Amino acid sequence: MKQINLHMKPVVTRLTSTIVLSAVLSVLVVIDASATDIGKLTETCTNCHGKDGASTESDVPIIGGFSEQYLLDSMETYKNKERPCPETEYREGKNKGSKTDMCKVVNELNDQDTQAIAKFYASKKFTPAKQKFDAEKAKLGKKVQKKCRKCHTDGGSEPEDDAGILAGQWSPYIRQQFKDYSSGERLMTKKMKKKYEKLDETDFENLIHYFASPK
Repeated sequence: MKQINLHMKPVVTRLTSTIVLSAVLSVLVVIDASATDIGKLTETCTNCHGKDGASTESDVPIIGGFSEQYLLDSMETYKNKERPCPETEYREGKNKGSKTDMCKVVNELNDQDTQAIAKFYASKKFTPAKQKFDAEKAKLGKKVQKKCRKCHTDGGSEPEDDAGILAGQWSPYIRQQFKDYSSGERLMTKKMKKKYEKLDETDFENLIHYFASPK
């Protein structure tokens, strides 16, 4: 008759518990390491764009809440120097006051870095800038914006457009982008250029006030 080992079940149970505990601890270590890595990776971004991309500097865009694809595309255009890279200063951190620009910052990143950064900021909530605006100009700007709604839906507030978020963006930053587009320093798609060239300086100014107004 085959002898039954009455002590085997407790041993197996303890072994199974040990394996499960080890697996859980491994997952927690990976999660903690990932959190640490993204914190270090976005440190440079935070020193200009603010915590979670909610910039408090009027010449620095709010980027938290942008779509992942738009952020990836933006970093790619900076890498290829397909848009202006004006010199600026770090606003916070150990390098505060020292000079840099977006082309320099992005060219220090590899593809894995840019993917992680884009995913991080896309997961954040867009925080509209608190700024003054002219209500009458904003009303006129709303009418102008209707010409752009095929690509900038819902008043330029939808990240799913993969065109950046304009509603609530800093006015000085938007004004500079209009200047860059008008001068040809920042490239446009053919679709955008066709509509953009029909606008004048008054239209641009009204749009700026519209995007600055509460939605």
